[in-house]
Amino acid sequence: MEGSPIHGGTVLIDGGKIVAVGPAAEVDVPDDAEVVDASGSWVLPGFVEAHGHLGVHEEAEGWAGQDTNEMTDPVTARVKALDGINPDDEGFRDALAGGVTTIVVKPGSGNVIGGQTVAVKPWGRTADEMVLRDPVSMKSALGENPKRVYGEKKTMPSTRLGVAAVIRDALTKAQDYKARRDAAEGPFDRDLTCEALVRVLDGELPWCQHAHRADDIATALRLAEEFGYRLVLNHGTEAHLLADLIAERDIPVVIGPLFTSRSKVELRRRTLRNPGVLARAGVRIAITTDHPVVPINFLVHQVTLAVKEGLDEETGLRSITVNPAEMLGLDDRVGALKPGLDADVVIWSGDPLDVMSRALRVFVNGRQVYRFDEGSGVGVTENPYYSEG
Repeated sequence: MEGSPIHGGTVLIDGGKIVAVGPAAEVDVPDDAEVVDASGSWVLPGFVEAHGHLGVHEEAEGWAGQDTNEMTDPVTARVKALDGINPDDEGFRDALAGGVTTIVVKPGSGNVIGGQTVAVKPWGRTADEMVLRDPVSMKSALGENPKRVYGEKKTMPSTRLGVAAVIRDALTKAQDYKARRDAAEGPFDRDLTCEALVRVLDGELPWCQHAHRADDIATALRLAEEFGYRLVLNHGTEAHLLADLIAERDIPVVIGPLFTSRSKVELRRRTLRNPGVLARAGVRIAITTDHPVVPINFLVHQVTLAVKEGLDEETGLRSITVNPAEMLGLDDRVGALKPGLDADVVIWSGDPLDVMSRALRVFVNGRQVYRFDEGSGVGVTENPYYSEG
């Protein structure tokens, strides 16, 4: 994803990192290297899911595995998705089967400010072993979700006006807190919510803004201009209606999920043409499953149908590799087959945009953790709890 396709190429891995990529004749392979023959296959970087809830919204676990939203306060910037991740969630195994090797796990959209996101690899015994970067961004939500949640509690916010006001109140409080903290010469009472929001105001953490409807997207742009933080739009169901405004401001958009019904008002204009419209307008896009809304192993299939509806093929593949990595500051580790990056490599049976292709072997940090067993027709994930390596 860093240049033109290489036919008959070689990827050299050492110490969990990619050390060389190029035509076979140009890569010096040590005599004692383990050789994986991928003849006739496609070799790509592992896909990057920019917005999911794996491990915090566990599948088939009901209430016991539901840790997506701390819906007791509309502002929970201090909570960390990392603390709720169960590495044994079935979704992580599905991710590997779909060639996904990096997932940005986010709190949900029940709160106005939901908390801190984390980037993980989909294999490990503990969330700490899986972490790529923590935190990655701050999650916030506009529109129906927080309005409904707190409206039902008969407390603020119960309207879109209230949702925006809660964001302004929290960020203004964080500005005042920073001024007091920086001026303090002695002991200072720390506030973890404000500390987290100061990192947003300082430009350290991007602001991942849940927004579907065009008016909510306009509010997201307005708030970002007021407070000067780095905005990343998430979902963007009606972003195609404001494509020129988004492109002018160079705001990236994480689009999706695309395989859903129009289950609420905000989704009435959901269309698979949205990614192509935005990309042609000059907007940087990533595509998301919002797992478990859409199973994460269908990430590449959403791209395929977006390509069918007008998205350029290369842009489609970039939308699940280098683009999300760049948007969220992970491109120094993942998103491409490039020397110096993590050796997250997937061998596909063919073009991954062909729905008949499958991931045959998946390497995370240079270690094979998944393979498709041709004999049984079943994918096999190495068990991290009983690993021999």
